[in-house]
Amino acid sequence: MTSTQSAPVALPRIAITFCTQCRWMLRAAYFGQELLSTFGNQIGEIALIPATGGLFTVDLTYVPAAVQEGEEAALTKVLLWDRKAKGGFPETKVLKQLVRDHIDPKKDLGHSDKHGKKKQETDDVKSSDGQEKVAVETADANVKRNPDGTICEDCR
Repeated sequence: MTSTQSAPVALPRIAITFCTQCRWMLRAAYFGQELLSTFGNQIGEIALIPATGGLFTVDLTYVPAAVQEGEEAALTKVLLWDRKAKGGFPETKVLKQLVRDHIDPKKDLGHSDKHGKKKQETDDVKSSDGQEKVAVETADANVKRNPDGTICEDCR
């Protein structure tokens, strides 16, 4: 028989749940590394949670700083990102902004802040004849395929 013990959770805690079938572990680890390098000791824990079914979610559990004196600190859990609901993965700067807005709203994120340079929604490229064309990616380009070439319906 094995027994399980749970260690105390260090807050704020960011849990990144990712689909192992879609091979999104490196993406999850990259986001975790970026958040740790930006927030350092302000983050108590980052958890990478393997799952299946095309999941990629980022949850934040924290105690809000705006707790009045004498009040009990209420634990808050927020879903920061859901790939299925949002239709894709977050940009790194967007994920950093979402975390910052909850754990340290006054923190300046430098060039990746909301008030920094704004990225255009579409990238314009010039063709050889000088006319502007909008670069469009096909939807299938970002879909991960199984070794047999099939696509998991949940991963679309």
